[in-house]
Amino acid sequence: MAERISDAEHVVMEVLWDEAPLTAQDVAERVDPDRGWSANTVKTLLGRLLAKSAIAHQEDGRRYLYRPLVAREDYVSGESRRLIDRLFGGRLTPLVAHLAERDELTAHDIAEIEALLKELKA
Repeated sequence: MAERISDAEHVVMEVLWDEAPLTAQDVAERVDPDRGWSANTVKTLLGRLLAKSAIAHQEDGRRYLYRPLVAREDYVSGESRRLIDRLFGGRLTPLVAHLAERDELTAHDIAEIEALLKELKA
């Protein structure tokens, strides 16, 4: 997947990552109703994701079944790397420092980071 997906497309991807294959109507029914999206909006987003090769579809009678071609983990990894590259010069430490300076790390977050570091050192 060369092109990045938009926030709206990401909502559709989350639905498909949770359960696939699905029809366009199935996807529309699973999107948070607070978004107020019509089935046509979801179909437009599915079309964009098809064009970006983020999803695939197969015929099932008179309808299409959609499934992701990009794994959630791969997407998260790529987006995380882009964020760190763009905002923190490719370094993770300034990101953690930024969060710590803004008191956005809870005691639980710090404990998880410490546990992760111990695991990585072992």
